Amino acid sequence: MTIRTLPAAPAERPRASASSDLLPIALERWNPDIRAAADDENTISMFDPIGYDYWTGDGVTAKRVSAVLRNLAGADVTVNINSPGGDMFEGLAIYNILREYKGKVTVKILGLAASAASVIAMAGDEVRMGLGAFLMIHNCWVGVAGNRIGLREMADTLEPFDKAMANIYAARTGDEVAAMQTLMDAESWISGGDAVDQGFADSLLDSAELKEGTKASTPQQIAARRLDVILAKQGMPRSERRAMIQELKTGTPSAAGPGTPSATESPAVSASVIADFERALASFKSAASTVPGV
Repeated sequence: MTIRTLPAAPAERPRASASSDLLPIALERWNPDIRAAADDENTISMFDPIGYDYWTGDGVTAKRVSAVLRNLAGADVTVNINSPGGDMFEGLAIYNILREYKGKVTVKILGLAASAASVIAMAGDEVRMGLGAFLMIHNCWVGVAGNRIGLREMADTLEPFDKAMANIYAARTGDEVAAMQTLMDAESWISGGDAVDQGFADSLLDSAELKEGTKASTPQQIAARRLDVILAKQGMPRSERRAMIQELKTGTPSAAGPGTPSATESPAVSASVIADFERALASFKSAASTVPGV
């Protein structure tokens, strides 16, 4: 099988106002410390959320992947993945870039390939997966606000993207598109062994190829992502979450406005601020539970 036999993904983002976002449960289950024991000669490491990560200043972007592949000039490449997903549309763009690359692409799923990262993984000529690793597939998940008309339009807008992902998974596994759509509807977590059995992966990685090294994330980055999960579970859009993080960092509202990271701000909010926020949120939930209709 070659990547060029796989279907292309939609190349454009929806025009409607929506932001593809991390699924909170994927962020909770992600262990960012899992790494490859050793890198191959030409390696792209995807060890962050897909798309620009405003919490840490990192992230896996199509621009970054494209630049690396241009420098490799058609040489074989290994793509190591341990990512909770993120921006689905950025993931589809990266999938297209890898699918069209002239050299052999070997994908190694070391820990987690969730959501957008699972689509990227399907672009490998060869997909190998750790026995304890997981592939998570689901329908496109976005943050959006609007009235019933706008929400219905957004559902219609997302449907072709969900179908495109189902087509990609089906082409990879040889299974029916309807079967892939059922797995996506159920938000399926697929272990390494099951992924090989079902055709999502070709073989398992040897345990010697993996390591859980020193902490890949700083305490401040971990704290910021914990806060991200908390706020996402409350239904807060990503732009508003970024604005709140900025206020917690500086103590004043962001002058740049929601969604615009400052070049001078600190890389993450402190763990003590997160702890204070969690306690305040717990108190609020406790009080709200005693109020009728809340």
